[in-house]
Amino acid sequence: MKVNISGALQQTIFSYLESAYPNEGGGFLLGETAAEQATLIEALPVANQFAADEQWHRYAMSPLDWARLEDEAEARGLSLVGYYHSHPDSPAVPSVYDRDHALPNFVYLITAVMPGPQAQEQRAWLLQPDRTAFVELPLVVQPTNSDRRADEPPNASAAH
Repeated sequence: MKVNISGALQQTIFSYLESAYPNEGGGFLLGETAAEQATLIEALPVANQFAADEQWHRYAMSPLDWARLEDEAEARGLSLVGYYHSHPDSPAVPSVYDRDHALPNFVYLITAVMPGPQAQEQRAWLLQPDRTAFVELPLVVQPTNSDRRADEPPNASAAH
């Protein structure tokens, strides 16, 4: 499976996660899945419900958030396809905690946010069905018109 995201949506996610720094931030990804690809259309931030003194390395949301956003996705004709969160001052690689709390068939976008704050790396992951590990997915960033160089064709994409 590959994951498609627009450059504009990626920048929206980066801005939100940078604003949460030095704590973890996150939310849900709405979109569509078909033919071994997930297309991310919208990112909805969700407040970190973890204890304040643990938010620098943990992120959690309430079951009410999950239900509310699932209804919101359905109302928009979209699906809840994934979840995104930051790893402040750490690589964009799932932790054991991430694995223990992840769901199979759900795309996980993890963004490394470094001092500045600055989002420096974003990677997509999928939990294996046996829940033993994540598999990295190709993340394809579709440039928006303002992202494209003058000599690039309109449908060009860059993989990250």
